[in-house]
Amino acid sequence: MMFGVDYAWGRPSVASLKNAGVMFACRYLSHDTSGKNLTAAEAIRLSDGGLWIVVVWESTAQRALDGHAAGVQDAKDAAAQAKACGMPGDRPIYFAVDFDASAGQQAAINAYLDGAASVLGKNRTGIYGGYNPVKRALDGGHCTWAWSTYAWSGGLVDPRTHIYQYSNDHTIGGVGLDYDKTFKPDFGQWKVGVSPTVDPTPPPNPASKEDDMPTGLLADGPQAITPIALPKGRYKTIGFIADNGLQGLPGAQLRVAVHQGGGSWHSEHVTVDSAKGQTVITFPNQAATDGISVQRSDAGDVHVAYEVS
Repeated sequence: MMFGVDYAWGRPSVASLKNAGVMFACRYLSHDTSGKNLTAAEAIRLSDGGLWIVVVWESTAQRALDGHAAGVQDAKDAAAQAKACGMPGDRPIYFAVDFDASAGQQAAINAYLDGAASVLGKNRTGIYGGYNPVKRALDGGHCTWAWSTYAWSGGLVDPRTHIYQYSNDHTIGGVGLDYDKTFKPDFGQWKVGVSPTVDPTPPPNPASKEDDMPTGLLADGPQAITPIALPKGRYKTIGFIADNGLQGLPGAQLRVAVHQGGGSWHSEHVTVDSAKGQTVITFPNQAATDGISVQRSDAGDVHVAYEVS
């Protein structure tokens, strides 16, 4: 698994990204002229600094609803922009479905992806979106690559996902960005003029359980409770991240109860505020911990994601 970020108008320095452990950056292609897009100079800086690059096309959040002709045009424009930035011709481009797309909207989304694939080839066409549109597009054979977000996903992640956007609203080098991680060794990454050399069947690492870490979203609403069952003794911490900064709301108030076997519970009350990053609770008795109960102590209108590790 590799740790990466995605960002738009800001430009964190390569040094700040590497100091934070970032290994790849997902960057935009679009019709924007105000500085959102990846540039050739930026691609060179990232590549020279040893960071991989992934590109996603997004003009508007719901552009994919414009169907096949829109996909054709966007793929042509995306390919030209990516080539100008030094992307090798065998690398994929993701196309954003940046909203909670319904099943009734999938036909238009699929047609959009088909249009993009008619230009790039399906083997170079990817989708960014929540669990349901990603799954439906992959099931229908409309794309090959998947960048999934925790948003609108109810804690679900399609196992075919290449990149997973698991937390929003962070800051590195003074720039707001989102956190991502990879689930596949080849996730569409490149450096200027360089495609990765990836073993298509890397040997398993039985000692590593990181990709199996439980993740999800807490239930919304006043006093809502989210129970989380865990294999006894396997995990050490639970981390929370909220989107209150995006909504202009106060941080989320949670009561976190850690079950330590029998009738023993350890409870803490915490505030999860995006301005402070992830809030992490360490289990006091790791060997005995087999579950967690998280209760909202507020109005429950701030979305909170969790990850157990």
